[in-house]
Formats: sequence, structure tokens, C-alpha cells
Amino acid sequence: MDEYGLKRLANNLPRHPGILDKERYLNAAVLIPLVKTAAEFSFLFQKRAVGIRQGGEISFPGGHFEPGQDPDCREAAIREAVEELGVKREKISILGRLDTYLSPRGISIDSFPATLDIQGLDDLCPDSTEVESVFLLPVSWFENNPPLEYNLDLEIKPVCTDDNGKEVDMLPVGELGLPPHYAKPWPGLKHRVFVYRTPKAVIWGITASLIQDVITRLRKSS
Repeated sequence: MDEYGLKRLANNLPRHPGILDKERYLNAAVLIPLVKTAAEFSFLFQKRAVGIRQGGEISFPGGHFEPGQDPDCREAAIREAVEELGVKREKISILGRLDTYLSPRGISIDSFPATLDIQGLDDLCPDSTEVESVFLLPVSWFENNPPLEYNLDLEIKPVCTDDNGKEVDMLPVGELGLPPHYAKPWPGLKHRVFVYRTPKAVIWGITASLIQDVITRLRKSS
């Protein structure tokens, strides 16, 4: 590389660095609904319908980013909220976006705190095929009740077993001449899991991490 190449490299570096190979992740979008109740705001949660993935768990509205349908993740989050909660699009006001959350399972999640201009839960018409119920919890409850924290062990496996019970080399260590110990599972980093034991339900995983991020930002001075 000569001086011209070095200059070209510098000019092509991203002005706003993002996530390398983001397109290889399963990209998802989440809306974090905030509803004014009396003198304060509450998070709006939904309990997922039993017949869908992660049924019975507590989440915010959200789902996959659909390239042919959504211009960006912001619009995907709004679309999912409209579909799942039955709220009108014009009732949603996006406040901004949190940092992208990367799941160790290969999911990239962009989340958007937003206010819902509704008087109460009766203004919603949730899709019963996806949402069993909805409920509110004051943001102040989460400010006053820190989550439990657990750390899970992650493991990287260079060999997997297919549907027929046959071992498949995902990384041909011997063929590539890599050190032999890479042919066996090796440890990954610890994965931190937040859990809130609220008066209404246990809220954990990605949803709890998003809550914790919101609460952390609330505590920062402007």
C-alpha cells in the first residue's frame, strides 16, 4: 500500500462506526413504550401468547427487521408495535434510540424508547395471536429496585452434530494447521443476565437489559 492507498483508506473509514458484519446477525427492532399514568410514566409490557416463540414471557413489542418492508429498524419497531398492541401509528412518538444490543445467540437489536398517547390500556387492541395480555409498571419501581444479576458460561463449539447424529467440523482445525486445542470446545466470555422480580411478573433477559439501560441513562446528569 502506498501513500495514495493510505489516504484512500483514511477517507473510507466510517464517520459513525457501526457494527461489523451486522447483516450476518438476525436484525430485530424493539419499541420501549412509555405511558403517562397520573403524575409519572410507566413502562408498557406485553405477555407473549402461549403458541408463539418464547410464549408466556414478558417483553416489549418488537420483532424482525424485514428488508423488503421496513426502510429501517425505527420503522420496524413502530410497525411491530402497531401490529402487536393495536395502537395507532400517530399515537407513537419516538424519543430516540438506545445502543444496539448484541445477543450471544447472534441477534442484533435496535430499540427505541417512545411515548404512547393513550389514556389507558383500554385504548389498545392487542393481537391475541401474539399477545396474551398487557400491563403497566411505573418506571420509578425499576429506579428503586435494582435487578438481580447472573453470569452464564458461554462455550464455543468447533464441532456440531447434525439432524442425523453425524458430527460436522465447523472449523477444520487439522486441515488448517491450527493448534489442536481448538478442535475441542473452548470457553467464551461470561454472559450477564438481568432479572427483575416485579409485583406482576418476572422480567428477564434482553427486556431486562433494555430496562436497565434506560434506568442507567435516567440517572445520568444532562
